Amino acid sequence: MSGPEWLAEPRRIRRGAALTLVFASVLATGAATGSWSEEPPEGRNPAPSTRSVASSRDSDRERDPAEEAADAAAEAMADGKSGKKAAEDVVSRSGDRWASVYSQGEYREFEQSLDGAYTGVGLWARRAADGRIEVSRVQRGGPADRAGIREGDKLTAIDGKKVTGRPVTDVVALLRGDRENTPVTLGLKRGTRAWTETLRRARLSTDSVTVTRLRGGAVMIKVAAFTKGSGKAVREAVRRAPRGAGVLLDLRGNSGGLVSEATTASSAILDGGLVATYDVRGRQRALHAKQGGDTERPVVALVDGGTMSAAELLTGALQDRGRAVVVGTRTFGKGSVQMPSKLPDGSVAELTVGHYRTPSGKAVDGRGITPDLEVEDGAQERAETVLSGLGPPS
Repeated sequence: MSGPEWLAEPRRIRRGAALTLVFASVLATGAATGSWSEEPPEGRNPAPSTRSVASSRDSDRERDPAEEAADAAAEAMADGKSGKKAAEDVVSRSGDRWASVYSQGEYREFEQSLDGAYTGVGLWARRAADGRIEVSRVQRGGPADRAGIREGDKLTAIDGKKVTGRPVTDVVALLRGDRENTPVTLGLKRGTRAWTETLRRARLSTDSVTVTRLRGGAVMIKVAAFTKGSGKAVREAVRRAPRGAGVLLDLRGNSGGLVSEATTASSAILDGGLVATYDVRGRQRALHAKQGGDTERPVVALVDGGTMSAAELLTGALQDRGRAVVVGTRTFGKGSVQMPSKLPDGSVAELTVGHYRTPSGKAVDGRGITPDLEVEDGAQERAETVLSGLGPPS
């Protein structure tokens, strides 16, 4: 999801065709609790999202896990059992670490979150190097904010389940809910103080792109997630920035979102050209920026371990093409492509079918992107200093 409560949200299936780059790591627990779906710009294809799983494959070839999941779900339903649970069992045996099965309600919620709305408590979370989960951002006016939860607080448990060491995707799944006003109890720690707080989920909206004027006239564009319209908002922010002013593109904690929006955002500061390549079951495809972007402004991209998926693709494109100096810490490393398949009971299975690469051919999945300047403490201040020393791109 691309907002708060994220890092693990269901991927979005669009009418017709959809390819989602699951950033099963959306670190936002407010605007989007879960993982954002990331789809290529060309109409979110290449495979129908509601297709019944094909069965016309050579008998010699290994069976498609999607077929197995669909068959298992159908058999379970015939026996009066849960189709979703049966599909989950198949997926868990597939060895695909990004594969997931989502209920209809989870997909519906995720779809709404991509439009900038979600049901949650209004907080973003990230996993620290020691495995602890900490609050990275709190949405103003949301349930977490009203309860006094602050950035930097440690999240130790959700509804009695310990979260330290767990994938952020799991944490997000626990935070999210399908309905408003449902309770969720958080275990929290701040310094030596430990306490529990019961919040009620609310329907929240978020602005995924915010713009701040920095000292010296530079502009910081913070992209919390690549939700619908965020790419256009980035382009507009660049266009409105003072003539010659540098841009600090803050992608920290951005767990991804729609690949099409990240590609649109790249068009703000690239004059066309390659953004990323990806494969779907061996077939190669490519994503390109539109021509006409501002190539004169100096740009610094600020990233951290919560920068994922679509945000990593954008970072990789800017770095490989020499369009931005990347400052911060190594990014998360989520660069695989998931394809959604609708199961007989209406739930959806998503399995990995390919991987993304940066313009120079570097793999992202499992590796992340190494900044040009690695800085952990005081990264924003360092990034501003770097930006102030950059001249126009050569």
